Amino acid sequence: MLDLRSLTHAELEDFVQATLGASRFRADQLFRWIHARGATSFEAMTDVSLPLREELGRRARLETLAVDTVQTSSDGTRKLRLRAGDGSLFESVLIPDGDKLTLCISSQVGCAIDCDFCATAKMGLVRNLTTGEIVDQVYRAREIVGASRRITNLVYMGMGEPLHNYREVVRSLRILVDELGANFSHRRITISTAGLVPAIEKLGREDVSCNLAISLNATTDEVRTRIMPINGKWNLEKLLQAVRAYPLERRRRVTFEYVLLAGVNDSPADAARLSRLLKGMPCKVNVIPWNPHPLSSYQRPSPEAIERFQNEVKRLGLPAYLRTPRGDDIDAACGQLANRGAPELVEIRGARRTPPPVA
Repeated sequence: MLDLRSLTHAELEDFVQATLGASRFRADQLFRWIHARGATSFEAMTDVSLPLREELGRRARLETLAVDTVQTSSDGTRKLRLRAGDGSLFESVLIPDGDKLTLCISSQVGCAIDCDFCATAKMGLVRNLTTGEIVDQVYRAREIVGASRRITNLVYMGMGEPLHNYREVVRSLRILVDELGANFSHRRITISTAGLVPAIEKLGREDVSCNLAISLNATTDEVRTRIMPINGKWNLEKLLQAVRAYPLERRRRVTFEYVLLAGVNDSPADAARLSRLLKGMPCKVNVIPWNPHPLSSYQRPSPEAIERFQNEVKRLGLPAYLRTPRGDDIDAACGQLANRGAPELVEIRGARRTPPPVA
């Protein structure tokens, strides 16, 4: 049966009018119940007539995620392991930061991009998440947070490469910014990508906008291809050309994420090349010290090396911010998501690997 949580507002209107023979008002009513109130059953929709609820039960369903586990870090970060209807497990992360509460959501179970430093990559790609599974992460997290606090920001930076699941991700954006639903500002939503150039170009032409983050992580094609094989298809020149053409609203910037790997991409020469690569672009750099996990033998640079790299990037004219690891004690930090709380359900494609040599 049709999962109503996966339908955009326009698609729900079509279903209600064409299939159920009901008025457009009923579609608005259902959309509010599903996406503003987070209803998990038709029975909960008390102001919808009983005959209509019964008809909905015969023709459609509301796919709802189960919260399998919640882990809480010493810094207040919470990792949610969620279970889909087919038993698939994936993770979301709630990150408190002062008045801000960010939810890091997943778009896939696993990932096909195969970045060498990332734990999720070791799972391979299990499957794409549906639109409903993407948006329901927000509603389950909202339920856990409760009425005392509001989720303020959404980042598509969890498991998976969002632009590999392009259709479902863009549909989820349309739902999450709808004023009758969760009503997030598009300025509070960020999609991160490892660099799928055609999809970046396509995203820039959509009528729904969001912030763009690029997982860059290297300043030469040689190093980037070694740690991020996708660079062999779309190299730095092609990637940065697409980013420069991406339409930005006034006073908005592209974020470049730069995972620091000791002895690989953290030298003063890397900082200088980074400055030259991004010169003239409205952007900022998030410096992310690598978060350790047992599936890779890279090393996090020393605090002195991290500070030296950040200061050199800033000295050369780029805004550079240090991303303090959050939730790394529960495997919830950047690059650590791999369902490792349930290792029997995760197929690891390779054992601990030695980092590739750098010329």
